[in-house]
Amino acid sequence: MKKTYLVLGLGIFGSSAAKELTKYGQDVIAIDKDMACVDRLQEFVSHAVCCDFTDIDELRSVGVAEADAAIIATGSRLEESILAIMNLKQLGVPFVLAKAKNKRYAEIMLKIGADKVVTPEKEAGIRMAKTLLAWNVIDLMDIDNEYSIMEINIPASWVGSSLIDLDIRNRYGMNALGIKSGVAHKLSINPDPNYKFQADDSILVVAQKDIFKHYDELLKAKN
Repeated sequence: MKKTYLVLGLGIFGSSAAKELTKYGQDVIAIDKDMACVDRLQEFVSHAVCCDFTDIDELRSVGVAEADAAIIATGSRLEESILAIMNLKQLGVPFVLAKAKNKRYAEIMLKIGADKVVTPEKEAGIRMAKTLLAWNVIDLMDIDNEYSIMEINIPASWVGSSLIDLDIRNRYGMNALGIKSGVAHKLSINPDPNYKFQADDSILVVAQKDIFKHYDELLKAKN
């Protein structure tokens, strides 16, 4: 179902979010008070508007009250973010996600009405550290405080073995969600437990975060 999203603040974070939402067929209203930022995004979104989103009357004139959700992508100036959150909620936007530069800013934004707050710099740093801890990890996403979804390059020791041979569920608490294989690296969901891994394969798994404590052992696993 197509929805309308607002993106307030068109720096790297906001522009990336606006383009990605548009790519998935959503209606995006991109807003910034800098006309140069607005011009850069004109061709990528449904509507790009020069507007001071700290002014509720300007926001109202843009028609933001019809939006399904909003992203406040300017997290460095707390006052601007607070006013934007308050304005959007007053205009009836049902879901507001805000970017914050630190934990204290995040706490304030939640208290004054933001439905969700993200701290992308912190989250990116944590994600990078985990990737370094486990160099074979291609991508990683935390589900909650206990579990993560990871895409892992197949270690050399796994080549020629199957999921049944390796028994990664019982040994490491890892559940296989899919396998990418072949020249196109096509993802197969619900992988065949008897499939023999090849050198260029990768595997998508859900696992407890403490998998990193014995990751070296996991890489050496053989049937």
